[in-house]
Amino acid sequence: MFPATRVYPITDVRLTGLTHAEQVARLIRGGATLIQLREKHLPPHDFFEQAEQAIAVARAQGVRIVINDRVDIALALSADGVHLGQDDIPPAAARAMLGDRAIIGFSTHTLPQARSARDLPIDYLAIGPVFRTSSKSNPHPTIGLAGLKEVRDAIGELPLVAIGGITATDVRNVLESGASCVAVISAVLASPEGITAATEQLIAASR
Repeated sequence: MFPATRVYPITDVRLTGLTHAEQVARLIRGGATLIQLREKHLPPHDFFEQAEQAIAVARAQGVRIVINDRVDIALALSADGVHLGQDDIPPAAARAMLGDRAIIGFSTHTLPQARSARDLPIDYLAIGPVFRTSSKSNPHPTIGLAGLKEVRDAIGELPLVAIGGITATDVRNVLESGASCVAVISAVLASPEGITAATEQLIAASR
């Protein structure tokens, strides 16, 4: 089951220069209760070690950790869940591996993809980018608030996570357009020294 939260931070080692555990600690101090560990560059062994440390930090504070892409690492570390992309293993296979209690999220980028995903064994569907983003080298076309509303109408009550270029300035508009919560990277990680304050600000703006 997807936990009740409006802000869902995603870690990025290259952006911050900090380990996943260090980022998790700062995000938690800012009020984050659900965090995704995203790693596209480290060797699997190194990411495993960093994820293990990050999960230990989170568990001490009662915070849940979702692993991006790597179902094997999520399974080995008993993480709280996994977030899957269009090219990852199917959600049904991840569900069979991780069990009914795992949080499973799935990325979509268009209305047809969202419609196709609504009956998958997932706990939330992510859609984006909503706005222009610098967190990906080859981002998909933006869907805007109008596209977000269309996806919300298409998937019913399934929790909907909006991602892509969302800041404290527009978080309320995104939530009012149908998102259950917002997933963010740059909005909270752009300044390593300011991660805690930026997280606090975004959470306050989402209320």
